[in-house]
Amino acid sequence: MRVSAGARKTASLRHERHFQRAGCQVIVGIDEVGRGPLAGPVAAGAVALPLARRDLSSALRGARDSKEMTAAQRETLAKTIKAVASAWGTGSSSAAEIDAIGIAEATKKAMRRALEQALAASALTADCLFLDYALLPELREIPQVCFVEGDKHSLSIACASVIAKVWRDAYMTGLDARHQRYGFSRHKGYGTKEHLRALRRYGACEAHRRSFKPVSRMLSADDG
Repeated sequence: MRVSAGARKTASLRHERHFQRAGCQVIVGIDEVGRGPLAGPVAAGAVALPLARRDLSSALRGARDSKEMTAAQRETLAKTIKAVASAWGTGSSSAAEIDAIGIAEATKKAMRRALEQALAASALTADCLFLDYALLPELREIPQVCFVEGDKHSLSIACASVIAKVWRDAYMTGLDARHQRYGFSRHKGYGTKEHLRALRRYGACEAHRRSFKPVSRMLSADDG
């Protein structure tokens, strides 16, 4: 099932409350970050919120699409989310996995890993999954809903978006320490002018997605 919703600045609990009334007590929001970069992993977050908590919206005030927040806002909110959530987890797929199985399958694998970590750490069983990117047919035993721009309209997905983004940004900053000439801490692996100049000058490192253009074009040119 796919749900579209009107534009809304801050994520709400409207959809969670609707499914809660239908009997879903453990709703896990899942979101991914980093599908588009030329380097680094694709990452996902999974968050189950304590829906019985009456002050939940105020406790997580400001949670929305992580791309609309500053790095400082995300980092502060990620700590709050982890403290408030009934369960949370992160998962990722490496650049090598992306090259081997494609970005779509690698993204789903990262999502499954985030869900597995969240449920294993909490001993909860998911009644429903709220997804922003795609359904997970291999988990067909769990009811799933895929929302259009879910991180804007579901608080659970927004929280998953925040912790995934914070995890991946931290990973890319750590990668920058090992490969300083690429500027990973600044562009996080996206195809900025700075990154493309570094690729042309230094070639690709092990963190680059060799199946992605312009990395594959550059490698082909080098081979020629």
